[in-house]
Amino acid sequence: MAEVLSKKKTVAKKSTAKSKAKPKYSKKQYLSWFEIMYRVRKFEERTLYAYSQQKIRGFCHVYIGQEAIAAGLTSGITKEDKLVTAYRQHGVALARGLDSNSCMAELFGKSTGCVKGKGGSMHFFSKDHNYFGGNGIVGAQIPIGTGIAFAEQYRGTKNLCVTMFGDGAARQGALYESFNMAMTWKLPVLYICENNKYAMGTSVERTSNVQELYKIGSAFDMPSEPVDGMSPEAVHEALLKAAKHIRSGKGPYYLEINTYRYRGHSVSDPAKYRTKDELNEYKEKDPIVLIVNKMIDTKLATQAEIDKIKVAIDQEIEDALKFAEESDFPLGSELYDDNYVQKDYPFIVD
Repeated sequence: MAEVLSKKKTVAKKSTAKSKAKPKYSKKQYLSWFEIMYRVRKFEERTLYAYSQQKIRGFCHVYIGQEAIAAGLTSGITKEDKLVTAYRQHGVALARGLDSNSCMAELFGKSTGCVKGKGGSMHFFSKDHNYFGGNGIVGAQIPIGTGIAFAEQYRGTKNLCVTMFGDGAARQGALYESFNMAMTWKLPVLYICENNKYAMGTSVERTSNVQELYKIGSAFDMPSEPVDGMSPEAVHEALLKAAKHIRSGKGPYYLEINTYRYRGHSVSDPAKYRTKDELNEYKEKDPIVLIVNKMIDTKLATQAEIDKIKVAIDQEIEDALKFAEESDFPLGSELYDDNYVQKDYPFIVD
C-alpha cells in the first residue's frame, strides 16, 4: 500500500485543484467508495505476497489500478442485479459483497473458499450475491451474461445482468453474436469493457482498427459511451444512466470504462511492453489517492477517519490470510461434488 498512499507531494499537488471541487455526493458515499477501493488494493497486494511464497498457485490476475470500477459498480446497480465477469475478478467479487476470508481461502485452494477451493483465482462464484464469476476463457462470459439477461427477461423481473470483459475480449466473435442477439431481443444486459489498454501484452492500438472501443456498439445501434474508469463518481453515474435505460425495457447498453492495471497481465508478466513514464502517468491518477485528497481538501472527512478505515481493513486482510492458511484442503472424496446434479424427469423411462 505504500506505493499508493505514500505518494510524493508533487503528485498530491497536481490533484489538489481538482480535489477542492465541491463533492457531488455524501460523506457516507465517498467513505464507502474509499473503503471498497482500499479493501481491494490491500487484498490484491497481500495476494501477490502470498503468491511469492507459493501459498497461491496457478494463474493469478490482480485488480490493482482498476478499483474505481468496482466501487462505482457497487453503488450503480442493485443487489438483485446479476453480474458476470472475466478472470481479473477478485476486486469485483469483494465489491459485490463476498467476504475477504472466503475469497482468500479460495485462492489458497481451501475448502472454506467461496467455491470450496475448486475454482481458484479465476472462478469465484456466489449465488447469494448474484455473482456468476470469474471465467477463465477469454470472452466466454459475454454469451453467458447475455443468457442470464434472457433468463431475467423471461422471468419478467426488472433485474439486469452486468457483463464485464476486457479490451482483449472485445475482439472475440462471441461479442458480436451476443450484441446482435441482445439488441434484437432487447435483453436487459449492461455490457462493460474494462479497457486497461493491453490484452495480455499487446496494446489496443496494435490489435484493433477501432481504438475507441465503445464505437463497436454503433454497428448494432446499441447505446454506447466511454467512461473515466479512474473515477468512482464517473463510473457510478454512467451505470445509473445505463441501468435506467435498460430497466425501461429499451434493451442493452454498452460502456467502455477506460482504466489501467499497474501490474502485469498476470503475476508472471514483467510488463516490459510499456514504459515507466506511461505507468507513472496513470499512477498520478490513482483513484485511491484522488478520493482521499478530495475528502480531506473539502473537509468531507478527516485523516483520522480515513486512517481508522485503513487500520480495520489492514487487520481484516491479515485475518483473511490467517484464515486461509489454517483452513483445510478439500477432501479427495469430494472431487465430484457440486459438478453434477441428479434429477429425475417424469418423461424419462428406463
